[in-house]
Amino acid sequence: MKSLIKPLLLVCLVIGSCKPLATQEITEQKPYRVIMSSDFPPLDVIPGGAGYGPAEKRSDPDDIQSMVRFLLYTNDLEVEALIASSGTFANIANKQNILDILDLYDEVDENLRKHNPKFPTADHLKSVTYQGRSGNWGKPVEEIIGEGKNSDGSEAIIKIIDEDDPRPVWIGVWGGPQEVAQAIWKVQQTRTPKELDKFLSKMRIFMIGLGSKTGQDGSGQWMLDNFPNLFVIVSQKTYGGMFAQKSPLGNLEWLNTNIRKNHGPLGAIYPRSGFNPEPPGMQEGDTPTFLHLISAINGKNDPDQPNQESWGGQYEQRDPAKNHWYDGPGRESVSKWLEEIQADFAKRADWMVD
Repeated sequence: MKSLIKPLLLVCLVIGSCKPLATQEITEQKPYRVIMSSDFPPLDVIPGGAGYGPAEKRSDPDDIQSMVRFLLYTNDLEVEALIASSGTFANIANKQNILDILDLYDEVDENLRKHNPKFPTADHLKSVTYQGRSGNWGKPVEEIIGEGKNSDGSEAIIKIIDEDDPRPVWIGVWGGPQEVAQAIWKVQQTRTPKELDKFLSKMRIFMIGLGSKTGQDGSGQWMLDNFPNLFVIVSQKTYGGMFAQKSPLGNLEWLNTNIRKNHGPLGAIYPRSGFNPEPPGMQEGDTPTFLHLISAINGKNDPDQPNQESWGGQYEQRDPAKNHWYDGPGRESVSKWLEEIQADFAKRADWMVD
């Protein structure tokens, strides 16, 4: 928001009464603080649905798809952490996979800053990339939360939430939420109930999927069962609005033209498919975790009100006694915005080479 000093001066002259100028200037809104936690695979990932290849390379390429897009929006967000959680059929958390894609971002970030100087450097993003725990995928909560289950990722979450900053922290959970739940567990064990409430009040969690049946872990349901006041959005089906393999807005032809070809090394790494290699195209199931913030920046919604329409979907509070939000209208609440979403993505992808 630009300064309103000049318009206010005019009002002062008309009405003949004003407060001191110093109290009238409206400053630019600070960006949303974000943490993204991803079961991020190696860049040469083999789609899990292909049914072949070594376990450490078989996974869901959609995390790479979402990360390419996310990096093109880091000028509008304050990235506090990128966390590597358990993923792939080998059940491995490996932050090197995230560092590898940041090497490709490093090859285009100078071009991005020509269009907006707020794009962070690759070195900065690497400095806030943390390791989560391996072995959580598909496990019940009692096996993955508790004493001795801390990680660099869970410790980073605590440190970030504790910072002297009144803004909440938006945590996008692309894989299992063990690192988030472990951070909460540790604070619960080491602080007073009042201090725990303060800690929880600064968290905004957006989870894609829930529970071991969907390939995540059991810690998400633990958070929902034990912390009614914790702000949590659970996208069980709504995220499917980003599946556009058969749409002219997200099929392989669109991706090749606008992202994958002639858009530098970061565009070129965008996988041709998600978990299922056929049909190829965009399957960015994790992207709604930050798209609702981008549409909020564009004035479409208030992210603290998930029942409002947004690029990340629309959700409903099924129990008024709990600050938990679930699928509302479903996939269509995301897909209806695809034309706008994709136009903005393509524009930013062009910045990588122009």
